[in-house]
Amino acid sequence: MSVSHEQNPSVAAPNAPYLSEALISLGNLRRNLRCIRDLTGPQCRIMGIVKANAYGHGAAQVTATLEAEGVRDFGVANIHEAIELQEEHRMQHDSRLLAFASPLTEHIGLYLQHGVEMTVCDHDTVRAAEAIAAASGRRLRVQVKVDTGMGRLGVTPEEAASLLELIDACPNLELTGLYTHFAESHKPEGFTARQLEQFLDVTNACERRTGKPVTKHASNSGAIGSMPDSRLDMVRPGILLYGCHPVDAEPTSLPVRPVMQFQCRVIFVKEVAAGTSISYSRTWNAPSPTRIATLSAGYADGFHRALSNRARVCIGGKSFRQVGTVTMDQTMVDLGNDRSVRVGDTAVLFGWDSPSAGEQAIAAGTISYELLCSVSRRVKRIFV
Repeated sequence: MSVSHEQNPSVAAPNAPYLSEALISLGNLRRNLRCIRDLTGPQCRIMGIVKANAYGHGAAQVTATLEAEGVRDFGVANIHEAIELQEEHRMQHDSRLLAFASPLTEHIGLYLQHGVEMTVCDHDTVRAAEAIAAASGRRLRVQVKVDTGMGRLGVTPEEAASLLELIDACPNLELTGLYTHFAESHKPEGFTARQLEQFLDVTNACERRTGKPVTKHASNSGAIGSMPDSRLDMVRPGILLYGCHPVDAEPTSLPVRPVMQFQCRVIFVKEVAAGTSISYSRTWNAPSPTRIATLSAGYADGFHRALSNRARVCIGGKSFRQVGTVTMDQTMVDLGNDRSVRVGDTAVLFGWDSPSAGEQAIAAGTISYELLCSVSRRVKRIFV
């Protein structure tokens, strides 16, 4: 395996392992992108969703990899994520960056300064944006978010026409897109179908009024496979790019592969007698004499406390049960009678094989999105 990372020789000896690592397979990322492209076709643009540090994978490196594959549209959560990405990675001159959050008025100038496309959802924001753009002497690119049922952000379908007319009347604003977001994209019938219908009513009316097309996008990871009609001009894959499925218990037919492997080290091994309790609140007691390994990652690294006494981890190709309460910095596993595990061995918490992020998410009662985003900054990202 070829590993690319920086290391200070005064701090660590050459090739010394990190106590917790996230190996990021850029090859799997490229493969997942190709899987999505094969499904959507060459005419459909792809917006790479790189918010939340690319779901914990490293936004700068993921963006650079996707740009090298021809992706030119990217989505982040807010203007501060956009600026951070631009500071860490010099984006291609023709790449476009959209911030999904409805902006505070105080932040509108930052969109102009950094060339970030702004989401607008209401008339007051449009008026403020026009005034600030006019004063700056620059045009501001905006996209309208239509709330068709997510209930989070967006103009209602009933108010969309008047908002779009207001934007048309603003010489310093350029409308670059219309978009919506599905509340349950893995269920294409019923509510989701009505969301798409409402959105298309808005976009069709807009195009009839202006006489020119506008970029339309609605399809997130769940809808890319389940709702071909929702792909429109552009799709917004997030979790699929990173090799997980929108619903962990219901894998899609797309053969995506996990991009991240989250691993740590065995730092201590001991023999314990029957009845020995392990970790806080004594939630696990050894039923018989056994060997316990302590691992160098806990919930501060991103291995959720909710996994306590529920997860399995892989050491040396063998699966072992996690026991006791997961602590901030360490986690314990029951080795049973296995004598092969040694201090320094790698323990895979989730990764390219089993256990996967999806399997651990089910065990924790959450979703793989949350597990990936929880892998903290003290975990070294290594791009392979």
